[in-house]
Formats: sequence, structure tokens, C-alpha cells
Amino acid sequence: MSLTRRDFARKSAITGAGVALAGSVGALATAPNALASTETDEADGAEESAHGHHGVGYGPLVPDPDGILALPAGFKYRIITYSGRTKLESGEFTPSNHDGTSTFDGPRGATLLVNNHELKGPRANWKYPVPLTEGLVYDPAASGGCTVVEVRRDHVAEWVGIAGTSTNCAGGNTPWGTWLTCEETEDKAGQNGMTKDHGYVFEVDPEDRRANRNPKPIKALGRYAHEAVVVDPKRGHLYLTEDASGPNGLLYRWTPPAGFHHGRGRLRTLADDAGVLQAFKCFDSGGKFVDDLSRATKIGTVYGVDWVDVPDRDAKTVSTRKQFTDGQITRARKLEGMWWGDGGTYIVSSYARAESPVQHDGAVWFYDPKRRTLTLKVLIGVNPDPSAEGNFDGPDNITVSPYGGLVIAEDGEGLQHLFGATDSGRTYPIARNELNLGTDENPEYSEFTGVTFSPDGRTLYPSPVTAFNSLAPPELCLLQ
Repeated sequence: MSLTRRDFARKSAITGAGVALAGSVGALATAPNALASTETDEADGAEESAHGHHGVGYGPLVPDPDGILALPAGFKYRIITYSGRTKLESGEFTPSNHDGTSTFDGPRGATLLVNNHELKGPRANWKYPVPLTEGLVYDPAASGGCTVVEVRRDHVAEWVGIAGTSTNCAGGNTPWGTWLTCEETEDKAGQNGMTKDHGYVFEVDPEDRRANRNPKPIKALGRYAHEAVVVDPKRGHLYLTEDASGPNGLLYRWTPPAGFHHGRGRLRTLADDAGVLQAFKCFDSGGKFVDDLSRATKIGTVYGVDWVDVPDRDAKTVSTRKQFTDGQITRARKLEGMWWGDGGTYIVSSYARAESPVQHDGAVWFYDPKRRTLTLKVLIGVNPDPSAEGNFDGPDNITVSPYGGLVIAEDGEGLQHLFGATDSGRTYPIARNELNLGTDENPEYSEFTGVTFSPDGRTLYPSPVTAFNSLAPPELCLLQ
């Protein structure tokens, strides 16, 4: 039976939250086009699981008369910022191309959001680049950066957190309350109009504006096409994904130097060669080396993990992923979002195509640092019809629900969704982007990014992204 509006309110009352998404991560394996199912499947529900998600979630998505966001009946959204329409405190328009996002407790009950803006190349290429706020600029030629948004019930304010960075894609929050923004580029000074080297991680403090002055890249974490980062709060390691191909990218681990203690602003004090940056190397239960994660074709596959030092983390002449020969490390295509939870990190591989040994349309892995194992939790087969409602593909940004399970931002072909999972092994839609950037005959919809919960778990914040400067869509706040 579908969850009704009354059911939703009742569950919210039980959990103390407006959006309560229950379920295990393995449930996503039973998406309509999944390659395998989980042990939670029951015989009487197998056919339904294989062909759709009828009877789960909050019911079908209702088309939005404003053409922005389709939601289940009884839900609503609130536009927080809108590129080219809303303005920063300094008077400039909100920058375009929202991407990775996290939330933090703000003053007097406010919620603070840090938004990445994935803008690559010269500023002249973009109608709404991140403004070059004095004291907050790394490279005045670059278009990207972060904005900080203060959200109250009756008021929204926005300002620049960092500017002059490039292609700020995902990133990650820290246990000490800051945001690590990641540049998904390898442009060096003199390339693509840049005046400084790019491909670094920067720390942004959402609360202390003074701490963000004179931005400094954290070179100890390496220079490559960064996607996301998480912090192991117990051991102090940082794990980082690389979204690259030709050859496929790597999963990295940074180990802090002896005696280093994490905290606000501490990462920017590190020497460029501080700690150890390593890439992962996987082997199966028989001890056989695994060259690419796409080799795994069964949910529950477990690989052991070793870590191999990166020879030149700053990639002065050769990209980090190209510094290894075949057999030294494991690769994967489209290593994207990460989220720390359940004592380890969830890691997304959005898809694998001809460049990979085996093709798929999405995988989610879980790395257990204590056991040093990597377990395949989700595997989605190639979507046979991306234009059809009911099929999901291309998981990208990810968050672990405070109440169990995952919420996934879709970056696939055709329709673009937020989707979730339940304990019964069913996936269900939460939202669909209806901002058509194409035509009625050939519609085009941009991906969802930056999915994250508010600190109290009551609100879900996603961001649709578009490739068109003049139509950059809003930051969206999904409310009960």
C-alpha cells in the first residue's frame, strides 16, 4: 500500500523529522533495471520489484504547473536561491551551476548551506560566475567557487565563501564544521585562461568569514580531478574520489602526519607534502588483483583493499592516475559522490561504458576502514529507456538518511530524479526535475546535485543543475 499524506505525517511524528527515509542501502539493488536483488526480496513481491516500484514511497510524482519540480501529492518545495534572479548581500546575482552542498547549524536557529558552483574556464564564458569578492579570491581568472546561504523561515541571505576556483564539483563536510570544496579539473597556469594551477581542495568556513580570507589550496591532498571527500572522524584519514577517464580515475586515501590534529583551519597549515597520499588496490577473496571495480557483477561482492603511495601528488608533469602502470592500482569510471556513515564511507561509481571491462548504469560501494574491505551494495543495469518514468540510472551525489538508507541524486540520461529506498527492497521517486532545457520533441533535463539534509533532519536540500547560464535553476528546499 502506498504511503499516504497521513502516513507520512505519522512517520514524521515518530522520528521527529519532516522527511524520514527509512531503508537499507542494499534495497536500491531492486530498481527496475537492477542486475541483482537483495535478500529482502519476498516471493510475492519479486515481480513488482522487477518491473517497478508500485506501492512504495509517497505515491506518483505530480507534475508542477510551474515546470520546475514534480513531487508526490502533499509535498511542496521552496526556492531558496535562483541564479540570475536572487542576489548576494553584495548586490551581484546568485552564481549559476549549483553542485555539492552541505548544511550547518547557523546563528539563532538558522541553517547555513555551502553551495559549490561548478563553473570551468574563463569568467567570460559564464553569465553568472562567482563574484570576485576582495580577499576571497584564489585565481582572478577562474569562474567557480562557493557561496554561503543563511536560511531562516522568513529570510534568506547569501554571500561568497571562496572565489577564483574552478569546476567546484562535490566536496564534503568535516566533523569540525567546515566544508571542503573540490576542483574537478587539472588545468594548470596558462591553460584554459588560468593564471594559477588548479585541481585542488580548499577549506571553507560557513560561520567565520574571516577564516576564508586569502584562500590557500590544500596541496597535501593532491592535484587531480577531485570529485568528493570524506573525513574518517576516528582515524583522521581523508578519502577522495577522482572523476576522470583515459585512464579511469582512482580512489585516494590521505593519512595525516604524526602528531597532526584536525580542526578548523588546520588543513591549510599543512606543508605541501605533509602526510601520505595513496591510491587503492583491490583483490578478490582468492587474492587475485582486481583491475577495475566494474568487474564486480554481484551485490555483496567484497574486495580487500591495499593502499599504494602516489609518486608525485602535485602532478607536476604527469596526472596522478597516469603515474601507475597496469597491475599497480584499481580503477573505476565516474567515481563521484561520497558520504560517511555506518563507520565507513559510501562511494558512487555513476556508470561504466566501453572504457570499462563491464558496463553498468550505477554502483554504490561501502569501504570499511577497520576491515579494509570494499563491498558492493548497489548495482544498476544499463537503463533500457532513460526517457521513461520509473527507471533510474546514473547515481551521483549521495547522502545517508539520518533514519537509515540512502537518498540519491540522479545524473543519468533522460529524466532526472531524486530517489530513495525502503527496507522492503523497493526504490521510489522523491522528486523529478521538470525544467526542460530542450524542446517538446527533444526534451533535456539537467542532473540533481548537492542532496543533503538539514542538521536537524527536517529538510532535504537538493540542487538541479543546468548547462545553460541564462536558465540556471534554483537551490531547492524540499519541505513537508
